[in-house]
Amino acid sequence: MKYFGTDGIRGKAFDFITVEMAYSVGRSLGLLEKNKVIVCRDTRASGLNIVKAIKRGVIDSGLDVLDIDILATPILAYMSLIHECYGVMITASHNPYTDNGIKIFNKGYKTTPEEEKVIEDVIDGVTELKKTNRGIELAYFNPLYTYGALYKNIQFKCNKKIVLDLANGAVIKSAKFILNQTCSNLEYVGDEPNGYNINENVGSTHIDKLRNYVLNNGYDIGISFDGDGDRVLVVDEEGTIIDGDLLIYIFACYLKEIGKLNNNLVVLTKMSNLGIIKALKEKGIETVQTDIGDKYVIKAMNELDATIGGENSGHIINKHLFVSGDGVLNAAFLLMILVEKNTTIKELIKDVSFYPDRLYNIKNIDKSLVNDKRIVQLVEKIKADLGEEGKVLVRPSGTEPMVRISASAKTKKQVDNIIKTIEDKFKEIIKEKE
Repeated sequence: MKYFGTDGIRGKAFDFITVEMAYSVGRSLGLLEKNKVIVCRDTRASGLNIVKAIKRGVIDSGLDVLDIDILATPILAYMSLIHECYGVMITASHNPYTDNGIKIFNKGYKTTPEEEKVIEDVIDGVTELKKTNRGIELAYFNPLYTYGALYKNIQFKCNKKIVLDLANGAVIKSAKFILNQTCSNLEYVGDEPNGYNINENVGSTHIDKLRNYVLNNGYDIGISFDGDGDRVLVVDEEGTIIDGDLLIYIFACYLKEIGKLNNNLVVLTKMSNLGIIKALKEKGIETVQTDIGDKYVIKAMNELDATIGGENSGHIINKHLFVSGDGVLNAAFLLMILVEKNTTIKELIKDVSFYPDRLYNIKNIDKSLVNDKRIVQLVEKIKADLGEEGKVLVRPSGTEPMVRISASAKTKKQVDNIIKTIEDKFKEIIKEKE
């Protein structure tokens, strides 16, 4: 079983992430790092015991450990970078409180497959660890002031009426600390975590809640984060949802204007809307599309020396600011652009026309059917017929017995027909196998 990946260890609280497993994770880091480990968590009740177990493992491995308590994942990534050490984040990101997981960073970046293999071998008992001198727990200090250095080039004063949706999650401290310094008219929702309400009807996975709040209360902007703070989505005063694609478009156009967009290139995923790709091209900005997942985006960005990339979920890597996705940092960058240009979000995205698109899930299905030659051939034919005026993607879910079909085309009727055609082919194949 693979415990690590793009999203780290993930499962149903202690049914999957046992205290023993967490202890082994901590112990395994002694094979990778000869200095110290920084540990952090989001607001889930289950996180506290996982942190305790990891800290015991780290200390028993001979390393020192620093516990920075409840803070956003990007802050941990930044701390691991400036302290040149490993960082362990206990979070299940945008998932409900019943889930929890582990993300590990090495000097600001997520661990490599080689590093993950070392950790997995300890968890699985393949590698036996020798006894060593015990480390110590280092004295706590508030890392928010250190983290604030990332904002030294984002200086502005904003008097717009803004509401922040903190998802009852890990940005509960950092979003307030940072944005209160620059924004004079802030209000909050989802800022009362109790250990069991993270992402519950709040946060970026429930953006319609924020949209209604903005419209009903006359806000200029609504900004929503996910449970661990590496995603951000926005709602403008008219209730338009500004997803990750649109934010990347805004950022890329601005960076090009100031001469900071390397190679005039943006990295998107195959889920990105064709309208964004066309709008960027009209601005003289080329795009590359990767498979879904931030690890693929980051890999392409590194290979192509791109400044910015990300997913429509709101996970944006803006290397002009930092090497890792950071929701609060990107939110501040957006506000700075609005203030500097004295404009509105609507004006910044006026040249973007979204293509109709749709995501459809076929549940309780053998996921391996996506590799059936009849499905592959059908998808390739649809792609050829669409050319540059549409796209289709069929992929298995990473965690459920489900196949996801996404399609985009000039009209909604085309999109619906594409999805129905593919779904019918799956049904035909399943019927043959019965």
